[in-house]
Amino acid sequence: MDKGKSATALTSSLQNLNLNPGSKIKSKSSNIITDPQFPGLLLQKKKPPSLVSLCLGVVGRHLEDIVADLGEISLSFPGDVKMALAAIARRRKLLSDDVLISLADTSLEILDVSGSDISDAGLTKVAEVCKFIRALDISRCTKITATGISGLLEHCQSLETLRCGGCPRSDNTARRCLSLFKPKLTYVEEDSWEELNTNEIGGSAQSLRWLVWPNIDKDSLEDFSRECPRITINPKASPFGFKGTEVPREALQHIILDEAVVKDIDPRTWAVQGFAAKPGYSSPSNESSTTELSVAEKFRLAFVERDTRLAPKRAKNARQHQRRAIRDLMLMSTRAKSLVLASQAGKSLNSRS
Repeated sequence: MDKGKSATALTSSLQNLNLNPGSKIKSKSSNIITDPQFPGLLLQKKKPPSLVSLCLGVVGRHLEDIVADLGEISLSFPGDVKMALAAIARRRKLLSDDVLISLADTSLEILDVSGSDISDAGLTKVAEVCKFIRALDISRCTKITATGISGLLEHCQSLETLRCGGCPRSDNTARRCLSLFKPKLTYVEEDSWEELNTNEIGGSAQSLRWLVWPNIDKDSLEDFSRECPRITINPKASPFGFKGTEVPREALQHIILDEAVVKDIDPRTWAVQGFAAKPGYSSPSNESSTTELSVAEKFRLAFVERDTRLAPKRAKNARQHQRRAIRDLMLMSTRAKSLVLASQAGKSLNSRS
């Protein structure tokens, strides 16, 4: 009887015996994470940031302290680090001509300067260094004009995607660039645009294929479509491509060009001064919507600016009318002339006393 009980207990112990202890540890550590909004969706654990990303986060928090010496400091930096610093500077509203020129590198192919203080001079200087840029975002850059775009197209012969617009001044710049984008034909024997070779088309924007201009007006869209048939405006993602050509990621409207560069960097890096993302949203795609003024406020600011600009002219006109009235009064009669002279003498005596 005791032997039967012992055999039963031994069999039960052997069944409960775990001969692979590693699997138990693994099962405890591999927790399944589900999204509360989508219960059936499994979320992948985010890997920890790299040492380079952590260092860039620290440098980005104190970027304003090294801006003056950034040209010297960044001499030995690789291209990807320079691009990440430029992205952080843009988000912290520190990206200027000097900063961008200091971080310019010949290996850069994608550049995002949207919403910054970059001017024509800075853009042209950077284009001289970064000649292999394929995609560029200059949206909401109020200091860039058609002159800067002309210098860009002259030096960057590989430019395929250009993102512009976003504010009234940038929209106006894009309209003025139609003559720069329009192809100039040399000797042509073909019957249609599709049969032309690149060598038969002159002009600066030979490689430009995608133009991202979200708020383009109807007239500008018709002008660009008619004058620049090789440039596609605001392409949409499609599994079949666009006219047999795959739309690049940089040409999609919802894409932020430098977002991939800073995806492993803590968003609090650029929230130090003036760039605080909305709760649950860590990318700066809504920059234009947060800084866009209402129509009434734009009219008020325009009126104040006009009034301030014309105030000296109004004062000058008032003085001229006053002098003219006094001169006319003096010419009318001797009595009026004596009264005016007496008044001027009285003012002179009062000012001396």
